Amino acid sequence: MSLFLRAFPLIVLRSKPFPLCRTIFKLKNPKLLSNRTVFYASASSTETQIPDPKPSVLLKDTLQWVSRTSFCGELSVDDVGKRVRLCGWVALHRVHGGLTFLNLRDHTGTVQVTTVPDEFPHAHSTVNELRLEYVIAVEGIVKSRPNESINKKMRTGSIEVAVEHAQVLNAVTSKLPFLVTNADDAKDMAKEEIRLRYRCLDLRRQQMNSNIMLRHRVVKLIRRYLEDLHGFVESRLRLLYSLSLHQRVLGIIWYPQEFRYYQIARCFRDEDLRADRQPEFTQLDMELAFTPLEDMLKLNEDLIRKVFLEIKGIQLPDPFPRLTYAEAMSRYGSDRPDLRFDLELTEVSDIFLGTTFKVFADTLARGGIIKVLCVPSASKSYSNTALKKGDIYSEAVKSGAKGLPFLKVLDDGEVEGVPALVSSLDPTNRKQLLERCSAGSGDLILFSVGDHASVNKTLDRLRVFVAHDLCLVDQSRHSILWITDFPMFEWNSAEQRLEALHHPFTAPNPEDMKDLSSARALAYDMVYNGVEIGGGSLRIFKREVQEKVLEIIGISPEQAEAKFGYLLEALDMGAPPHGGIAFGLDRLVMLLAGANSIRDVIAFPKTTTAQCALTRTPSEVDPQQLKDLSYQTQ
Repeated sequence: MSLFLRAFPLIVLRSKPFPLCRTIFKLKNPKLLSNRTVFYASASSTETQIPDPKPSVLLKDTLQWVSRTSFCGELSVDDVGKRVRLCGWVALHRVHGGLTFLNLRDHTGTVQVTTVPDEFPHAHSTVNELRLEYVIAVEGIVKSRPNESINKKMRTGSIEVAVEHAQVLNAVTSKLPFLVTNADDAKDMAKEEIRLRYRCLDLRRQQMNSNIMLRHRVVKLIRRYLEDLHGFVESRLRLLYSLSLHQRVLGIIWYPQEFRYYQIARCFRDEDLRADRQPEFTQLDMELAFTPLEDMLKLNEDLIRKVFLEIKGIQLPDPFPRLTYAEAMSRYGSDRPDLRFDLELTEVSDIFLGTTFKVFADTLARGGIIKVLCVPSASKSYSNTALKKGDIYSEAVKSGAKGLPFLKVLDDGEVEGVPALVSSLDPTNRKQLLERCSAGSGDLILFSVGDHASVNKTLDRLRVFVAHDLCLVDQSRHSILWITDFPMFEWNSAEQRLEALHHPFTAPNPEDMKDLSSARALAYDMVYNGVEIGGGSLRIFKREVQEKVLEIIGISPEQAEAKFGYLLEALDMGAPPHGGIAFGLDRLVMLLAGANSIRDVIAFPKTTTAQCALTRTPSEVDPQQLKDLSYQTQ
C-alpha cells in the first residue's frame, strides 16, 4: 500500500452533490480544456500533461471508495439495457459532434463511454474535463453501438455505456512520462529505465497486465498438478541459506518425514545479471524420495507438457527428445542447444594433420582441436570484408576467438577465403573437408581452433548468430529436450582443482563408481528453444559416497564436518534414495509470454545494477538501525 501512496500525489479537487456517491469532484478551472476537441495524443505529445490546479481542499471529501457492478472488458451485447457502475482509468478521450467519448480501462479491458449532455449535464460536464489516466467511476446504461460505429478491434466494440453519473476518484496532477494506452503499439516505446522508474504506470499497460496474469495462471496450474495429481506437500525452507547448497541439503533432511515436497521459493543470485537473470528470482523447487531417474523425467515432462498445453495451446512431444552432454557439446557446442534450426558442428582436426597453415599446425601441436560450422548457401550473405571485420567477425571475437578463418565453396568445387588456408589444402584434403562438412556450392565454412571449451564457445555463438541473422530459425517449432549424463566435475584452471559441475550432492552414475573423478552425473537439464528452463539430479544418499565427492573437490574431512556435518549426520540416519529438480519460474513465464526479458514478467524487478528504480533502493541505512543491530561500519 505504501508503494502506491508514494507513487501518486494527493488529489486537489472541489466537491459538489452527486447521486452516485453523494459527491462529485470538479476541477477548479473548468475552462482548462474548453478549446480542445481531441484529447488523445501520440507518444511524443504533451496532451496528457496538466498544470497543478492547487485549489483548497476539504480533506474529508478527498477519499472515496466506490463499488463497481461490472468490469469494463467483460461487457457484451448480452448486457444491453443493463445499468452498470464501472471504475477504472481514462484510456482515450475525445469530443465529437457535441458529445464526449472516452475509453474506460480496467484490468479486464476497455469499453467506450459516451455522454448525453441534454439529459445528464453534470455527467457530461465532468467527463468533458477528464484527462488521460484519471481514475473515475461512471454509472449508466449499456447500449448497442450504431452499425457504423462498431469497432471490431475491441472486444467490447459492439456496445457502449451511456453515462448518467460520473465521479473523479483521482486526478493526474503530474506530467506522465509515457502514455499507457498506446505504449504497447508505439514505435518508439519508452526506454526500459523509464518504465522501471514509473512501474506503477507500466503495470497498467495491457501487455504487462497480460504477463502478470499469465504468471499467476502458470503458478496456479503447477500447484494443482503437483498437489492434486501427485500428492506433493508444499514446504518452505529457510531463506537465509544459499539456495545452491544449504537449501538442497535441508531438502535431503526433509525426506524421512515426507515422500515428496515442493516450494515456490524466492532465491538470491550472486552471478552477473543479464536480461534473463535477476538478483532475486523465483524458483519452483521439487524433491522426491524413492523416485528412479526415468520416473523423475516423466513426471516433469508431464508437468511442462500440461503447462504449455493449457497456457499456450502448444502440444509438446511425448516423450521429450534426449541428448547426452557429450553429444550436445560435440554437435552444437552447447549444453542448451536450440534445435529449431539444423546447423551442426563438425570436428576436422585429423584432416589438417601435417598442414602448412601455421595457425592450425600450432593449435594441433598444443593438443587443441579444429572444428567447423558449415552454413548452407551463405557464401553470398557475408562478404569477405564482413568475415574479416564485420558483425560476424565481431561475434567470434566476443566469444574469445583471436580471428575467424573461413572458406567459401565455389560453383566448380574450388574454395576461396583466407589465402594461407586455401593454399595449404591439396585436392585430397579439400575433398575430405567438403565431404566431412557435407558442403556444396555456395556454402560458407567457419573455423574455430583451440581447446575444446573455447572452440565450442565460439562456434555456439556463431551458430546462434548466423541462424537469427539469416532467418534460419523456424519460429513455428518448439524445441524441447533433456540434456543428460553431465560430467560430475570440471577443471578449475584458476584454482588448479576439480569442482562440481552442478553441485557436490549430485549422485554419480553407478557404472562409473570405480573412478569418481571422471564419472558421469545422474543430472539432467530441460532446454526449451535454446534456454535452460529447469535442471536437477538424483542425490547422493550414502555418507561414504558424499565424503568421497567432497574430498575430490578439495574439502577435507574437517571442513566437511564444519560445513555439512548436519547433512552427513542425516545421511547416517536413514536418508532414502531421492532426487530433485528446480525450474526458473521467471524464465519459464518469460518464454511463455514471448517477452524479451524476465523483468517484463516480474511486477517489481531490479535493474541490471541490482537496484529498484521505483523505490530507489537499496538506500543508505539509518544509523539508528545499525546501532540497534550492534553493527559497526568501521
